[in-house]
Amino acid sequence: MNKKSDIKTRLIIGISIISVILIGCLIYKMNIQNEKHEIDKSNIYTMSLNQLTDHVENVENFLAKATISSSSEAGAESLTRVWKEADISVSYLSQIPLNVEQLNKTAKFLNQVSEYSYSLSRKNIYKEKLSQEDLDNLKKLHEYSVKLKDGLNQMEEEINIGSISWNDLKNTDNDYVRQVSSIADISFTDIDNNFNEFEGLIYDGAFSEHIELAEKKGLTGEEITEEQAEEKVKEIFKDNIEKITRKGKISLDNIEVYQFEIKEKNNNIANISISKKGGKVVLYNKDRDIAEEKITREEANQIGKEFLAQIGFENMNESYFQIQENIITINYLYKQGEISVYPDLIKVKIAMDNGEVLGIETSGYLNSHTERTDVTPKISLEEAKANLNQNLNIQSESLSIIPTEWKTEILCYEFKGKIDETEFLVYVNAQNGREENILVIRETPGGILTM
Repeated sequence: MNKKSDIKTRLIIGISIISVILIGCLIYKMNIQNEKHEIDKSNIYTMSLNQLTDHVENVENFLAKATISSSSEAGAESLTRVWKEADISVSYLSQIPLNVEQLNKTAKFLNQVSEYSYSLSRKNIYKEKLSQEDLDNLKKLHEYSVKLKDGLNQMEEEINIGSISWNDLKNTDNDYVRQVSSIADISFTDIDNNFNEFEGLIYDGAFSEHIELAEKKGLTGEEITEEQAEEKVKEIFKDNIEKITRKGKISLDNIEVYQFEIKEKNNNIANISISKKGGKVVLYNKDRDIAEEKITREEANQIGKEFLAQIGFENMNESYFQIQENIITINYLYKQGEISVYPDLIKVKIAMDNGEVLGIETSGYLNSHTERTDVTPKISLEEAKANLNQNLNIQSESLSIIPTEWKTEILCYEFKGKIDETEFLVYVNAQNGREENILVIRETPGGILTM
C-alpha cells in the first residue's frame, strides 16, 4: 500500500471514528433530554395527582357536612363548596395519564356530584328543606367519595415509594397495574361496578346519565340501510345532484349517521349526514361565495320553514338570527300550541342571494323532541309578573319550555321587556314562581342575539 493510500485509509477511519463519537454524543444527549422530559412529565403528573387528592378530600369533607346541616344557609354553603371542589377535581383529573375508560367514569362521577350539589344548593337558597331522599342521595355520594379519596391516597403513597410508576399506569396491559391496590383497580372499578345505583336517583335531572343513555326522543322510525339513506338524499336535492359519494358510518353527537358527499351539477360540493334510525337529516353543510343580498330576512325565514317542513320538521318558528357575509343563520324553535320549546332547536343557514339552504343542524331537536304532556302552569300569569323587577316595561309575554344545565326542562313564563334602553328576556318558573333565567337581547348590525 503506497503512502497516499495509507493516508486516505487513515483519514476515512478517523472520520468514521469521529462520526461514531458524534452520533454517540447525539444519542446520549437525546437520551438525557428524553429522560429529563420524562422526569418533567412525571413531576407534572404527580403534582396533578396531589392536587386531585386534596380537592377530592374537600369534596368528601363538604359532602359530610351537607348530610348533617340543619339550616338552609349552612347547607347551601357546604353544597356550593362541593360543587366548586368537584369541578376543580375534574380539571386535575384530566391531567393524569390513566386510560380513557377510567378517566371517563371518574370524571362522570365527579361531574354528577358537582351538578347534584348545585341543584340542592338552589333548594337551600330558596329556603326549601332537603327531603329524606335528598339526604339519602348525599349519603351515597359521600360513601363513594370516601372510596375515591382512599384510592387516591393509596395511589399517591405507592408512587411516592416507587412501587408503581406513571409508565406502569399508562400501560393498560401491565399485569401489576391490574393487580396492585391502587386507584387504577380499586376506586375507578368500584365506582363503575356500583354506578348503576345512581341511575334515576336524582330529582331535577342532576344525575343525567339515564337521559344521556336514553333513546333520542326525536329519532323515531325504523333503522334504514345506507342505500335507503342515499335515496333520502336524492329525494331532498332531486335533480341538482351530479354524483353522490358514500363516506361511511360514524357517530355524530351520539347519533349513528351515514355520511355522503354531494357533487352538484354546477360542481359545488356539499356534505350531508343522515341518521341510521329514522332517516333524518342530522347535519348538512355547503360553502360558496354570496356576492350580495337579494332577498329579505322575512323571505329567508319563510324559505327555511318550508324546507324544514319538506324534510320532516314541522311547526318550526324563527327565534333569533345572525347575518354574516350575506348568509343568514336562523334558529328555529318547535312550537307546541302556543308554547315555544327551546330545547327543540334547529339551525338553518340560507344564502341571501337566491335563498338556497346552505346548512342545517338538527341534533338539538333530535335529542329532545317529543310532545310534552305536563304543560299546565301552577301559578297564574299575574302571579309570575309579581316576581319581576317593577322597572321592567313588559312588551310581550308567553309560555315557553327552556332547558336546564342538567338536560331537563322547565315550563316558564317568558317576559320580554325593557329597562331604559336595554332589552331583556326574563324566565319565571310557571310551577313555583322562581326566576330561572335572564337574557340580554342585543341588536347588532348582523342580527339579534341573546346573552
